[in-house]
Amino acid sequence: MHPSHVIRGRTTQLLRGKRIVVGVSGSIAAVEVPKVVRELLRHGADVYAVMSSEATRIVSPEALEFATGHPAIVQLTGNVEHVTFLGPGEGQADLYAIVPATANTISKIAHGIDDTPVTAFASVALGGGVPMLLAPAMHSHMGVNPAVRENLEKLRTWGVGVVAGESAEGEDKVAGPEEVAAAVLHRLARGPWVGRRVVVIGGASREPIDAVRSLTNESTGETAVALATQAHYRGADVRLWLGAVRVPLPPWVSVERWHRVEDLLSLARRRRSDLGGSAAVIVPAALSDFTLDAHAGKISSRDHATLTLTLRRAPRVLPELRRLARPPTRLVAFKLEAGLSAAALEHEARELAEETQADWVVANDVASLGSPETTALILPRTGPRHYLRGPKAEFAGKLLDDIGRDLQNLEGAASKPPRSGTPPAHRTSTRRGRTRRR
Repeated sequence: MHPSHVIRGRTTQLLRGKRIVVGVSGSIAAVEVPKVVRELLRHGADVYAVMSSEATRIVSPEALEFATGHPAIVQLTGNVEHVTFLGPGEGQADLYAIVPATANTISKIAHGIDDTPVTAFASVALGGGVPMLLAPAMHSHMGVNPAVRENLEKLRTWGVGVVAGESAEGEDKVAGPEEVAAAVLHRLARGPWVGRRVVVIGGASREPIDAVRSLTNESTGETAVALATQAHYRGADVRLWLGAVRVPLPPWVSVERWHRVEDLLSLARRRRSDLGGSAAVIVPAALSDFTLDAHAGKISSRDHATLTLTLRRAPRVLPELRRLARPPTRLVAFKLEAGLSAAALEHEARELAEETQADWVVANDVASLGSPETTALILPRTGPRHYLRGPKAEFAGKLLDDIGRDLQNLEGAASKPPRSGTPPAHRTSTRRGRTRRR
């Protein structure tokens, strides 16, 4: 068995059955391409590589054959590889990604020049409507060259996606493997989340005691980040509202930060249109039940042998989110308890659903805090209770798939004609998470 088969689908199966061609042009960043290929394989894709002659001077065709499990295409032959892979008919690739895309390659494609295998593949992809992505890499002065910028913008208007990396050390660096894979997953996504907005609210609240201390909890924010990432993979328009977190943040997700419970409520009221226009608002945030009046400056430890803090109940967030995001937006609440039996945990979850009018409640034990895995009781408003278990990324994907089926059922019910004798007025359309009277 070729080593490429061993890792295929290890991260997700979202690209299973997808055929992706990676074009490699002559940038030193070509040395990163085997890592990009392997990341795509981990999501289940079948990957082929096509190289310009300049690229073969930097990374060997054998290295890409090892990475993909297929011989790299280094020249066009009588097999007309550019048409075989990207032309119409059986076997057409699902996406063409050029990683890295040099200024020269970008400009050639924008002007219809196809004098390398990489640009010839691009000509066929553009002509045949095959989705394309570019991951540029070049010296930063080339990146701001008006001609290069104009050519890149022209390709964007043609529907070509651009995955930009960071600018550092005078270079516009190629996007990392995870970022390229996220862009591919988002572009090829199918299913109930595609084009729908989802707001994920996560992380820990921090209620200030003084200028340097705060009342907080042990949440890492990992579940929220996993949910935002998996929703992006499934094609959603993701907004991630984060308190304190202790995990890296994905660069491909839009992030808004908050600190106190009151800060989160203010953010929600300012961004009520985001909430009301969302298919789902998912709230794994670890919110403080109590707050206090912060002391001005820093409380001196020399002046206090003991210190008494007076806590008062913090305002509740979920009822306000429900007020701002009315049905059909799905409100997904999380309930964390410590040491309860399964029956008691379910009782608490049902109480929370009743109090907040949440559509879904995810209930788990405090043992999940900081743990790489999650086991949680899932209580949808309609449908049977069930448990989800697994690493947090896998758990997040399963939960989103469950909620996605709920969204599909909701949309299907809304599209059915009314029963005989039922007034047709005020039927609801829920396409892309928005409610429309008709």
